[in-house]
Amino acid sequence: MRPMKPPKRLQPLIEAGLIDTVERQLMSGKEAKVYVVRCAGETRCAKVYKEATQRSFRQAVDYTENRKVKNSRQARAISKGTRYGRQAQEAAWQSAEVDALYRLAAAGVRVPRPVNFCDGVLLMELIVDAAGNAAPRLNDVALTPQEACTYHQLLLREVVRMLLAGTVHGDLSEFNILLGDNGPVIIDLPQAVDAAGNNHAARMLLRDVVNLRNFFGRFAPALLATDYGNEIWDLYQRGLLTLDATLTGKFARSKAAVDLQAVIREIDDARAEEAARRLRLAATVPAA
Repeated sequence: MRPMKPPKRLQPLIEAGLIDTVERQLMSGKEAKVYVVRCAGETRCAKVYKEATQRSFRQAVDYTENRKVKNSRQARAISKGTRYGRQAQEAAWQSAEVDALYRLAAAGVRVPRPVNFCDGVLLMELIVDAAGNAAPRLNDVALTPQEACTYHQLLLREVVRMLLAGTVHGDLSEFNILLGDNGPVIIDLPQAVDAAGNNHAARMLLRDVVNLRNFFGRFAPALLATDYGNEIWDLYQRGLLTLDATLTGKFARSKAAVDLQAVIREIDDARAEEAARRLRLAATVPAA
């Protein structure tokens, strides 16, 4: 197969020697296009992020909560929605996936190995199947009940490994898991959130685990009766979650009465603290 004409966004990487040739387009999604490329004798993939005006995916505030930006000027511009602020927010959205990939790869999570990030293009490992072809997404694969149970348990361990690395995927499903030659690999991480710093992390983790349960439950119906999400988050909150923790899929909710007034006080304190922080920021940051 002849290499294709390089897309404009990949030309600077070719000129910089980061890419030798562009073989073909692998996929086009709501936030990026992915190409198969050759780099220094290896086959990799290049994820080219679409401009914010070309994407259909919204950067929901639930995902971007508590994400760090370079400086307070950027924070102020983002909050005002200025052109500079939108550019800064877009850059932060892209770098979130890059940062997550490097962090999770270092923690041993089954994600594509990142290689480089330049001008809105992420170079990373190409996940392949046993025949050496680009690996299919999990939603395109029919599984036996035994395979479904095996992959479900493996991915639950990856969810745990991610959580112990301080990260929740936030959008995990059969559509962003590849079935490589050595098993499932998790992809698409721009919406990954800080497990300790994002107030929506628990809800997102529970949704990720439910998505896995519902998908694999199509092939192994017994999985539909499990509740691994609440079990994992409960162990995490109590500081008892480890890679070797025994997961049963069962979770007994506490029947103890909730101290509603204490909860309201915690919320009021958090609101007051945030209001004070915003006042301090407004008083110290020059106008953009």
